[in-house]
Amino acid sequence: MSDSTPCDVSSTPRKTSGKRKGPALLHRELSVGEVAQRSGLAVSAIHFYEAKGLIRSRRNAGNQRRFSRDVLRRVAIIKVAQRTGITLGEIRAAFEALPESRAPTAADWQKLSASWRQALDDRIVRLTQLRDQLDHCIGCGCLSMVECPLRNPEDELAEEGAGPRLLDPV
Repeated sequence: MSDSTPCDVSSTPRKTSGKRKGPALLHRELSVGEVAQRSGLAVSAIHFYEAKGLIRSRRNAGNQRRFSRDVLRRVAIIKVAQRTGITLGEIRAAFEALPESRAPTAADWQKLSASWRQALDDRIVRLTQLRDQLDHCIGCGCLSMVECPLRNPEDELAEEGAGPRLLDPV
């Protein structure tokens, strides 16, 4: 048996930073710099997301931007969605279905991710095909002088215009 006793945290003195603690701190609005710091993004990125309609702020009496704390969750969702290749337009459209008055919940995330899953699966298929054809094709429909007559006889794809035709069928 050990001679040490558990520490009673309720009687342990705490150092305070002088900042407000408790519920008032949780409901305090954030400056653009605080949002940038907490999210790991540049201030310019926060301004860009706001300009694109992905997040919102209000202006205080001094004309400074103030963000509600739920913006941190929205920025996190934006960052995750972008890493999977979801466009900002798709993210904005998805956010329009969410209430503005609160942070997105786990249930909201389930709906968003489910709506993006098929597009992500399609992208994975296209990338896999590209990877598998990379040694033989540059995506223009002219696979090689030897194979072109099989995949693109008489240069039929030229009628559809310039650019890739075989890699990303519509």
